[in-house]
Amino acid sequence: MFVLSLFAEFIANDKPVFIWYDGGAYMPIFSAYPETAFGGEFLTEADYRDPFVSELINEKGWMAWPPVRFSYDTVNLNLAGPAPYGLTSENWLGTDDQGRDVLARTIYGFRISVVFGLMLTILSSFIGIWIGAIQGYFGGWTDLIGQRLIEIWQSMPQLYLLIILASVFVPSFWLLLGLLSLFQWVNLVGVVRAEFLRTRNFDYVRAARALGASDFVIMFKHILPNAMVATLTFLPFILAGSVTILTSLDFLGFGLPPGSASLGELLNQGKNNLHAPWLGITAFFILSIMLSLLVFIGEAVRDAFDPRKTFK
Repeated sequence: MFVLSLFAEFIANDKPVFIWYDGGAYMPIFSAYPETAFGGEFLTEADYRDPFVSELINEKGWMAWPPVRFSYDTVNLNLAGPAPYGLTSENWLGTDDQGRDVLARTIYGFRISVVFGLMLTILSSFIGIWIGAIQGYFGGWTDLIGQRLIEIWQSMPQLYLLIILASVFVPSFWLLLGLLSLFQWVNLVGVVRAEFLRTRNFDYVRAARALGASDFVIMFKHILPNAMVATLTFLPFILAGSVTILTSLDFLGFGLPPGSASLGELLNQGKNNLHAPWLGITAFFILSIMLSLLVFIGEAVRDAFDPRKTFK
């Protein structure tokens, strides 16, 4: 599902995937062509959904459309009734309260959610593993001071701080990623720290230290591989939590910029338009399926990297 969503522009778009016109090939997905390139009158980018432009192209060629002829921000101006409008042969999952195709917004929103969750998980895991490894390996005052600082940091109201910061700064994908990474790294510190505290006095670690191995080599070549099983156990839950936080912020209106493809915004529309049940039902099912599959895949990855398990 995620690999397919990476090619969302080829699945749901208001531009043709390929155009053959007057002996020439065009790909509007990658390049913007003016209407004059197809015999029109305006120098602005061609509106391929316009019947006039479609007729001009079909006179001297043909167009190959994606399965869904709407992008996440395309407004269907030919609805038979007021938006949000129900399921039709053109809008397979209906439209939202602005006349945008729900299926297209779901595909793009799914991609953004998973990409955001993966990037946040990788970034926060990198920070959390480093800090947990340093605390657990050196122990003593390093561990004591680090734990007190983490306890202070964890006691801060994260959601309120995120809402305040998101209301002060212009929200964007990278800003949200940076803000959330300030808090998410704490989740892995305790697990990594405990594994390093348990392992740092094992015989093979003391042997490596006696042979002159540096602290860095001992930490990340000898101890970390044995601590990765417990770490990988938490990664799918961190990934699912990252997606949930983004959805929650979008639902509250403090997430991605207005107009972005967002599952949280779709949930909010379902709440505000109870007479259009397809909005809430679509968001509920896609989030349930996505989070469940993320956890299942994470557990499979954990089992695959577990050296204590043997597969026949």
